[in-house]
Amino acid sequence: MERMSREEALRLIREVDLNTLGQMASARKRELHPENITTFVVDRNINYTNVCWVDCKFCAFYRHAKEEEAYVLSFEQIGEKIEELIAIGGTQILFQGGVHPTLKIEWYEALVEWIATHYPSITIHGFSAIEIDYIARISKLSYKEVLTRLHAKGLFSIPGAGAEILSDRVRDLVAPKKLSAQQWLDVHKSAHEIGMKTTATMMFGTLESDEEIIEHWEKIRALQDETGGFRAFIMWSFQSDHTKLKAEHPEIQKQSSNRYLRLLAVSRLYLDNFKNIQSSWVTQGSYIGQLALLFGANDLGSTMMEENVVKAAGAANRMNQAEMIKLIKDIGSIPAKRDTAYTILEKFA
Repeated sequence: MERMSREEALRLIREVDLNTLGQMASARKRELHPENITTFVVDRNINYTNVCWVDCKFCAFYRHAKEEEAYVLSFEQIGEKIEELIAIGGTQILFQGGVHPTLKIEWYEALVEWIATHYPSITIHGFSAIEIDYIARISKLSYKEVLTRLHAKGLFSIPGAGAEILSDRVRDLVAPKKLSAQQWLDVHKSAHEIGMKTTATMMFGTLESDEEIIEHWEKIRALQDETGGFRAFIMWSFQSDHTKLKAEHPEIQKQSSNRYLRLLAVSRLYLDNFKNIQSSWVTQGSYIGQLALLFGANDLGSTMMEENVVKAAGAANRMNQAEMIKLIKDIGSIPAKRDTAYTILEKFA
């Protein structure tokens, strides 16, 4: 099969009607997933701290260390959250914080080991590239050394957060203190090289061009060619409420459902080496989240028992396992609960 070029991707984004894109993406999804199963995971997003010095303009969640609302959860508080997750049949924690200015590798090792020891049934999918980058810097270690040490304590995989758009022009505008596009790729490559799988993400709808969206896809497609280490791709639109970026750039518009579905469909076609693409119902709502399954997504993502970052920016969508199963059945697909590695745990025929 001939690979899609950047020029063809640009033409699809700008010129082809939405229904046609949906049909093309669905055909590609059927090639990869002929069994007609749509998966989801039961998890909880635990933000172990909201303290962060990176000051991303698109984030409404973070606080500086001396602010009144700043916190670092104790291991016991984290344990209580995990026990609530286990009680509803959860299998994974998406574990992320702000980039805390004083926490070094030893603190993270102790935390991961404590969770892995006390809750062996729970998979830790945690620490974004920016967190790994800062832990490496403050601890005077390489990315690979940080990841190897955390992997040894029980870290299973790392999420794709912090990718935003992998264009340094855009990154300099929306998060000038954040790591570069190449550094994000280097963190994920280092994880892949030690046998740790990761996910890739994209947040669109800030100040990027269509060409820069395709540049982002090209970079993760190239790394996937090299390592095969990405399990999935997840894309969502910028949520602008209460953010500095919206205040500084009032011209930024809320992204339409049409735009989300259009980009999702083209990503399914362009990212020919990614088996799994997740719907972002958390930012789009359950209806568009369901519709995404007809535009290339094969996974409805997470029930997300707790979510704080997107909620802080104005999106407060919620969904439980029963609602997910119903949405999947409504489009004629077979719902299946999975784990972090996309192994199916239970089908709901």
